[in-house]
Amino acid sequence: MVCPLLPGGGRPYLYPCLVSRPLSYFVSDVHLGLQVNDPAAREARFTAFLKGIDPSRTEALYLLGDIWDFWYEYRDVVPKGYVRVLSALLSLMDGGVKVYFFQGNHDIWTYRYFEELGMVRLVQPCRVSIGRRTFCLGHGDGLGPGMRGYKLMRGAFHNRVLQALFSTLHPWLAFRLGNGWSKRSRLGKNLSYTFKGADEPLYRFCESYQAATPVDYFIFGHYHAREDMPVAGARLLLLGDWITAPNWIQYDSETEQLLFQ
Repeated sequence: MVCPLLPGGGRPYLYPCLVSRPLSYFVSDVHLGLQVNDPAAREARFTAFLKGIDPSRTEALYLLGDIWDFWYEYRDVVPKGYVRVLSALLSLMDGGVKVYFFQGNHDIWTYRYFEELGMVRLVQPCRVSIGRRTFCLGHGDGLGPGMRGYKLMRGAFHNRVLQALFSTLHPWLAFRLGNGWSKRSRLGKNLSYTFKGADEPLYRFCESYQAATPVDYFIFGHYHAREDMPVAGARLLLLGDWITAPNWIQYDSETEQLLFQ
């Protein structure tokens, strides 16, 4: 497994990637806690999905960001709830499944808690070898040319000084601000986005990345749009969200079959 030190480049770290079990799963944009389209049912569906993963045949689960609709953890305080989801993740890890996660644009503010549970944080774009195939993974936000306004906002959200200032707010106020902003952001958008293919910055990012370091698959979330399309000799797969229906990808490294559920 090869991941960049910083988003978009930097000297890579090298991690051994030894696949002893054939299956890997990829999921994104569950948006747990979003008060749209029956959040309790959505959480139950996601928990059922996690419990349905067979640890004896699964090497890894990749959480590609925005699993939580709003997550902010203080040094001594983390969001309440989601006990069944966390229990299911812990059960998978206890069974030997490696759980990796990326920060999305809604769950940026994860600092130590997930690592304390046993998960491994990755930084996009992350190059991963699974069996004989290579993958480029990430949440997908901010990758590609343009989007100056969004990238400026994203940089502010990742800024340590601004994060420290936000942490001075009482959790009661901080979570109401965060959850309120997140819900307004989602309701202000069309829940069904149409990915514009070659006109999208992410597509152009894949073309550029493929020219420098070819992979077999690109898998991202963020766009809330299910897509499977060719790009410069690779496949670009976009996971849809769980707001309307479950979405995940299963890859079998023995048969090299990729199932898009």
